[in-house]
Amino acid sequence: MAFIDAHREELGVEPICRELAIAPSSYREHAARLADPGRRPARARRDDEIMDEIERVHANSFGLYGSRKVWHQLRREGIKVAKCTVERLMRAMELAGVRRGKKTITTVRDPKAPCPLDKVNREFRVSRPNALWVVDFTYVHTWAGFVYVAFVIDAYARRIVGWKVSNSATAGFVLDALEQAIHARRPKADDALIHHSDRGVQYLAMNYTQRLAEADLVPSVGSVGDSYDNALAETINGLY
Repeated sequence: MAFIDAHREELGVEPICRELAIAPSSYREHAARLADPGRRPARARRDDEIMDEIERVHANSFGLYGSRKVWHQLRREGIKVAKCTVERLMRAMELAGVRRGKKTITTVRDPKAPCPLDKVNREFRVSRPNALWVVDFTYVHTWAGFVYVAFVIDAYARRIVGWKVSNSATAGFVLDALEQAIHARRPKADDALIHHSDRGVQYLAMNYTQRLAEADLVPSVGSVGDSYDNALAETINGLY
C-alpha cells in the first residue's frame, strides 16, 4: 500500500495493482480507512486502545515490566485482554522488560546447620500486615564497586520494611536489615509473624536465629535449590 501511495501519480493505481496481484478495491478501502479511521476493523481500533494502555503501564513501571507483568497489571485494572495480544502488541511497539544479567550465586548452603521447616509452602498471600516477612539479598554493580543488598519484605503489601547495603555478604549484614524491619514494625508475639528465607548460611547463623527468637518471629526456610519456595523475595530482587 505504501508503494502504491508513492507511485500512483506516476504509474496509476490499476497498473500497479495488476503487477502486484492486488485488487484495486483493496487499495481503495485502505485509502478510505486512512481518511476515515472509523472504517478500520474493530480489531485494529481495539489494538490502538490496548497499545495506549500497554504504553502507560510499561512507563509507570519505569520500563521494568515485560509482557507477562504488563498483562497481569491490565487484568488487575479490569482491562480484559489476552496474554498473546499483549505479547504481539509489545513486539510491534518494540517494548520489552528488563532482563537479568549474568547470575551470581548468593545462596551458600551449610548442610550441617539445623534448618527450620517450610511453613509458607509457596503461599505468599496473607490477610494482614506482620503475618509474613520474606527475606533475601542480591548483588548489584555501583560506581563504588560490587555490593550486596539485603531486603526484608512484608508479604501483605509487598513493602520493603528493612534493607541494608554491604560490600560483604555476612550474617551481620542481613541481621542489620532485620533489625531495621523490627524497629519499623514492632512485631508482637501474638502476631505469629513468620520469617521466611532460603537456606543461605547467613540466615541460619546462630546470632541471626537467636534474634528471631528474641523478637518472637517464627522461622521458615524453603527447600534446597528451588527459587519458587521464596518466589516473592526473588521477584523483588529481580525488579531491583
